[in-house]
Amino acid sequence: MSETQSVLTSALRDGYPKPQFHHVGIQTNDLENSVRWYEDFLGCERAWTLDRFSELTQSRLPGIRALTEMVFGDVRIHLFERPGRTSDPAESAVQFQHFCFCVIAVDELVTLRRRWTDLYESGRYTFALDELPTDIVSDTDGVQSFYAYDVNGLEFEFTYLPSGMS
Repeated sequence: MSETQSVLTSALRDGYPKPQFHHVGIQTNDLENSVRWYEDFLGCERAWTLDRFSELTQSRLPGIRALTEMVFGDVRIHLFERPGRTSDPAESAVQFQHFCFCVIAVDELVTLRRRWTDLYESGRYTFALDELPTDIVSDTDGVQSFYAYDVNGLEFEFTYLPSGMS
């Protein structure tokens, strides 16, 4: 066991707080485009919207205009509109590499990939990247997955794990 693991294990055992994941924040130049896409692709629902912010938020995110919380299941996505972000995600200074959503049946991957393609081809959305989802691939353990970008150019993985894997 590494020193880091032993320190963490000790801290958790000794009653330190155990934070839980709450939401992912995604900056966008076009809030309505992002909201509609997340509603149509993942079936998210708008939980709330803010257009007034604390001094702390304004100092961390200068120019923030609005923030909408999107929810599906236990997942919360905070979409916030802030001008000045380049529309090319490759030119952004920092962003996450990808988030992964797991499905319970292989056919759900096919359905999600098809829904993504249908929405892309509908012409109703502006995409930062002109890239279709990857094919669905399988690895030697039977894990199947595909990758796709949201309208902001952020990458998501959708995966199926055979029973017994977590």
